[in-house]
Amino acid sequence: MIDVAIADEQSLVRPDHRRLEDAVRMILQDESISNAQISVAVVDDRTIGRLHRKYLAVDDPTDVLSFVLERKREFLEGEVIVSAETACAAAPRFGWPAEDELLLYVIHGVLHLTGYDDGTPEEQTEIRAREEACLARFGLRGRYRELESDPPASSAPQTAGKGGKRIP
Repeated sequence: MIDVAIADEQSLVRPDHRRLEDAVRMILQDESISNAQISVAVVDDRTIGRLHRKYLAVDDPTDVLSFVLERKREFLEGEVIVSAETACAAAPRFGWPAEDELLLYVIHGVLHLTGYDDGTPEEQTEIRAREEACLARFGLRGRYRELESDPPASSAPQTAGKGGKRIP
């Protein structure tokens, strides 16, 4: 059984809770995890910044945090916290709504829960490929290759994707 709880603790964006839940379930099923309890919290920068400072000793807000609470062979319990405020700031750069940016953050966080990392270039390539595959199932396309050349803000993006900062 996969149990997904979504808590919306902000007022900037009206995320589609069903879509976020579907993304969590999709990733867990893809990773053959059939028993899980995952909570997703959509918060503001102040809240995620406080958590970032408390748990990772980084004194800045971030886009997503993920915490594995328990991982066994047949069970995963974890939390994903995403910043709606950061999504609102990043989304216009990529020409997509903050709701899509939040979806990307949730996908990234859940991939971390399932064991993906992004600490090395090879790991980053792997997690980005998984993110892009997940986004495609929602009719979206990542734009990591475009970020490497960082086109001017005035050029209209042809694809959409993750904000330019590294996600812990």
